Amino acid sequence: MWNNKMYDFSELEAFVSVVRTGSLTASTRELNQAKSTLSRKIRQLEAAVGQPLLLRQSRRIVPNEAGRVFYRYSSDILELAARGREALDELKETVSGQLHLRCHEAFVRGWFAGVVQSFLDEFEGVRVTVSTQQAVPVELENGVCVWLGEVGETLLRQEILGALTQGLFGSPRYFEDHGVPRSPGDLEQHRWVDMLGTAEQGLTLQHPRLGSYPVATPVRSFTVDQFVVQGDAIACGRGLGLMPHWLAERRLAAHPDDFRLCLPEWRGPVLPVTLLYPHGNLPRRIRAFIDHLRTAVPLAWLGSALVATTVPESGTHHTDT
Repeated sequence: MWNNKMYDFSELEAFVSVVRTGSLTASTRELNQAKSTLSRKIRQLEAAVGQPLLLRQSRRIVPNEAGRVFYRYSSDILELAARGREALDELKETVSGQLHLRCHEAFVRGWFAGVVQSFLDEFEGVRVTVSTQQAVPVELENGVCVWLGEVGETLLRQEILGALTQGLFGSPRYFEDHGVPRSPGDLEQHRWVDMLGTAEQGLTLQHPRLGSYPVATPVRSFTVDQFVVQGDAIACGRGLGLMPHWLAERRLAAHPDDFRLCLPEWRGPVLPVTLLYPHGNLPRRIRAFIDHLRTAVPLAWLGSALVATTVPESGTHHTDT
């Protein structure tokens, strides 16, 4: 079967990808290669091993018995080669290689994009991909994730970077039409722009002197899954919403009339900001990015400094520094 031949790595990659995806079309997207190129590499590999490796069943491509055996060895070869490249990268003085970064949607458009750009300015040899996350990743490979909110159970390492407090916001148009709530009990009579079903799960507001207040789920609600969409909905007068002060302040710095804070002394649950990354010895580029990220954490996220920061009910708005 092996014919004492050293196989072309690109042929092995094509074969492994097709077995994993079960489709030439899917593998063309995964490897960014033309379907004719992948087909040619598969034929060349089968010629080299001296027998067919794949079968077409209905609309799916599957390995035959020889293909299943060869797939295991091919995967091991590619994995060893990748580890070899990683080891060689570690010996270099420069930080290089592929870095996969994941970030909660609340941060990716502003702060996180700036962190990535400044990192690339310092380490030009690193190739970076950034993915927006709306759920905690199960695993991470060649990268890290910055998450907003509770993480829950995970096998990843967790490092708390800071926290965001939350306040109640509404647009001037909404307050003009529906009035301004004077107490948490008034919220039951207002429309609610809900973030990821927060109100449906039950909402408790906190006051520094009066303690906690459970808020009944508003009858009329509008639910979204992104903070930027929530901000748009609040700004256009769809209802009140619970937003992190830090995100609201950044938006108000550019659009000061979008919305304003109501019930300023009442706050929603504090949202932790967590850095997630794999256990074990990390490649140099990941360690370098983690170190860079730690230096870029906004001061407003740290400790009680944020708790004392509020957006005024009207007039001049407080902006994050």
